[in-house]
Amino acid sequence: MCSIMAQCGPGCSKETFAKALDEMISRGPDAAEIIETKGGLLGFRRLSIMGLTPEGMQPFTLGECAVVCNGEIYGFAALREELVRKGYTFRSDSDCEILLPLFFEYGTDCFAMLDAEFACIIYDGRTDSWIAARDPIGIRPLYYGKNAEGTMVFASEPKSLVGVTEGEIRPFPPGHFYKDGEFTCFRKIEEPKEVSGDDLETACGKIREKLIAGVEKRLVADAKVGFLLSGGLDSSLVCSIAARKMKTPIRTFAIGMDADPIDLKYAKQTAEYLGADHTEVIITKEDVLSALPDVVKLLGTYDITTIRASMGMYLLCKAIHEQTDIRVILTGEVSDEIFGYKYTDFAPTAQAFQEEAQKRVRELHMYDVLRADRCISVNSLEARVPFGDLDFVEYCMSLDPEMKRNHYNKGKYLLRHAFEGLDYLPDEILFREKAAFSDAVGHSLVDDLKEYAEERYTDEEFEEKRKAYTHATPFTKESLLYRELFESFYPGQSQMVKDFWMPNKEWEGCNVNDPSARVLSNYGDSGK
Repeated sequence: MCSIMAQCGPGCSKETFAKALDEMISRGPDAAEIIETKGGLLGFRRLSIMGLTPEGMQPFTLGECAVVCNGEIYGFAALREELVRKGYTFRSDSDCEILLPLFFEYGTDCFAMLDAEFACIIYDGRTDSWIAARDPIGIRPLYYGKNAEGTMVFASEPKSLVGVTEGEIRPFPPGHFYKDGEFTCFRKIEEPKEVSGDDLETACGKIREKLIAGVEKRLVADAKVGFLLSGGLDSSLVCSIAARKMKTPIRTFAIGMDADPIDLKYAKQTAEYLGADHTEVIITKEDVLSALPDVVKLLGTYDITTIRASMGMYLLCKAIHEQTDIRVILTGEVSDEIFGYKYTDFAPTAQAFQEEAQKRVRELHMYDVLRADRCISVNSLEARVPFGDLDFVEYCMSLDPEMKRNHYNKGKYLLRHAFEGLDYLPDEILFREKAAFSDAVGHSLVDDLKEYAEERYTDEEFEEKRKAYTHATPFTKESLLYRELFESFYPGQSQMVKDFWMPNKEWEGCNVNDPSARVLSNYGDSGK
């Protein structure tokens, strides 16, 4: 994980720019570099993952051009060989060094060629122009705003733009590139080019094959790799696939409240089954409440679901950073949005299921993907998301949505069946009911947060204070608490997040006032 920033014209001084870049020092604690171009400033902070030598330091330059990139480009060696044949030379083993030669050869078409999770900014000195791009899911963050001179400013996180821009700060749209003042879409990952006609068994075989490939390519790193393990289906599958591919026992990490940790026993069972080197982290109510302001600041959101689920993830990654030498973390995000969650059992039609899945994948960068990125990167670790593999997502989104609906009395049946009978996981884990991560860390975590908010405001104060916010108006005392914290760090920037990550209230059975699946009628045995 690294941090990138650019001021694409006149604006703040290099010293002020450096201070803004240093707001993201946790993303790139190893080294920093800022270069001045005739068109502005380009900055980079490094977390060394691939190409650990000094030659892998960015910005990379080629003639009058320069690039900074926060990303992992999978299969970059083949692209580099092609570029070498075209006469380019390389000074490092960094995957990101191929970007400028690739841009020279293919222009903005190069972004659609990448199998990558990335955000990059290019200064083209030949035309004195700026180009930026972001991967189709938005796994890697990028934000933008304009300063008083009207200059575009980009940064990995919004906190670096506060104070150097005026007006609204916005997330860079995933699957787009920016050039000459315009954003152009180069790939809509959530909208399949064609609908797959594969039957269930064929589909499950391809799901298994593509997920295994997605995990395997994310194990390649020059730094040590670890795994977040909740004991739920998604993280357990990632760990199981990795355990088969790695030559030494994988290192897994789980977290739970001291009062009622639901997931710890399942995580331990999975770790023992896989022969993993497993670590448990126990947290308390005091840990959660004291970390809350920091979590809201690092996230840059007021969304209830995101904040709840971030508490455990942030504290777990903090322990990993402080107690180990691991630098890369694999997680299980993105699966829910593709295969469905508890509330999508209520989808009235296959078309409604598909439209909801597309909406969720399109907006992931503001919610679960944001959570994983910030909780991990703020602790100087790099997040890798196998379920966000572009080939995997594209295929799964192309499947007949009727097949993905819950006709099997078991959510995510296709994903479970894809690994059934192959000894990847014990059946009690493979077919375990889905539990919300924030709840499964311990129901008391969410209860403690709600109780804290209830004690903070009287009913009259809540009704009065919530009126101050016309966009994404708080609707519970908990949501008001988060919004006030958010506004203290990002005043007037609520549009960075579209709205609250909630079940689709238009569906019968989903008109609820809490985002937890615990309030749905089909939650069943998920929390046991």
